[in-house]
Formats: sequence, structure tokens, C-alpha cells
Amino acid sequence: MKKTILLGMCLTFSTGASWAATQDDPILFKVMIDQLEYRDGDDGDPWVWEADVWVGRDLHKLWIKTEGEHVDSETEEAEGQLLYSRAIAPYWDVQAGWRHESRPRPNRDWFALSLKGLAPYFFEIDASLFVGEEGRSALRLQGEYELMFTQRLVLVPEIELNLFGKDDPERGIGSGLSDIELGLRLRYEFRREFAPYIGVNWEKVFGDTADFVREEGASTSDVQFVVGIRAWF
Repeated sequence: MKKTILLGMCLTFSTGASWAATQDDPILFKVMIDQLEYRDGDDGDPWVWEADVWVGRDLHKLWIKTEGEHVDSETEEAEGQLLYSRAIAPYWDVQAGWRHESRPRPNRDWFALSLKGLAPYFFEIDASLFVGEEGRSALRLQGEYELMFTQRLVLVPEIELNLFGKDDPERGIGSGLSDIELGLRLRYEFRREFAPYIGVNWEKVFGDTADFVREEGASTSDVQFVVGIRAWF
């Protein structure tokens, strides 16, 4: 009788502890449309998107990322990433997985390894290393900062750099520093989950990539005025 009582107490405690642990670390998800915008520039007027979806617990998550550019009824750039994300420190995650570029042609597949988080003074950093077939490699560095004018009005400077380990003539990409993009966007948060914005974006290509661009008769730099929305749920 005594053993039966003790066993019942143990089962109750174990079940309760498991339930409490689940409540403390529930499965969550988020859909983030960071950029959905129209750009007015000298080299076409593209629609640009950048969005993330993640699902998981506090330390372990599955991420899906997508971004691209649509110009004149044609998708000129498109990529997606499927990543496992693991928290390694407060505000910092390591992510690893697969990156697929469907545009421009030909397709490219990469192994992706990223470090994502908040640097001191709340600078958002995303540093990604990509390793592809035939000895291809790439490095992407992204950073942004949110400057709060009011509780609703936010100015966001952004930077992105892309570097490649070798030439990829089929896609018009040269080795070394390939391109840099600087953006400045001013958004108004009607709600935290919905914010239209306006801004300016500057793009420039360098080195062998610039040579490929010139051969196609295009400009190596472009200033674009942008209008778009940022939303999440």
C-alpha cells in the first residue's frame, strides 16, 4: 500500500513538472514582413520583398527566409533559406541550413551558416557565410539600427555587403566585394504590427561585378526612392 501511494505521488509530480515546463517554454511562431516596397530608380522600378517565418521554442527554432525583386512583370532575383536556429547567448542565435537562389538563372544552392543578434547599443547584426558547389563561397553582412523619434515614428538606417570567393560569369558576379546597399527608411507605426514607411536606397557594385554590369550596358550605381510597409503577426 505504501509503495502504491509513493508511486502515485511520483507520477503526479512528474506529470505536473512536465506540464509546467511546457507552459514555461511553449511553441511560438512569428511571421515578419520586414520589407514590402516599391522602388523608384534610374535602372527600373522594382517591387522588393524580404520576409521571415519562424516557429519553435525559446532555444530552438526553425526559420524560413525569403527575399527577392520583381521588375516589369518578371522576377529578377529570388532566394529562400531553410535554417535551424539555436540560441547561444542572450540576444544571439547561430543558424545553419540551406539557401536556394532560383533567380537569376542558373539556380544556385548553398550551405548557410549565420550569426544573428543584437550588438551593443542594440545594433541588429546578421552575418552569413555560404558555401556552394564547385568551390563557390560568399559572405553577406547586414546591419541596422532603430532610432526612435517618438513611440511611433522610427528612423532605420541599414547596410548590406556581399562578397564572393570566385567569379561566377553565368550570373554576372565577380570575386571580392561585389555590391553594397545603404538604406534609410522612416516608418510610422500605427500599431506595432503594421507600419508604412518611406525612404531612400543606394546600391553600388564593385570590381569584376561592375565590369559584368557595364558589359550589359547598365549603371554600376543607383539611387532609389522607396515606399512600403512593414508588418508582423
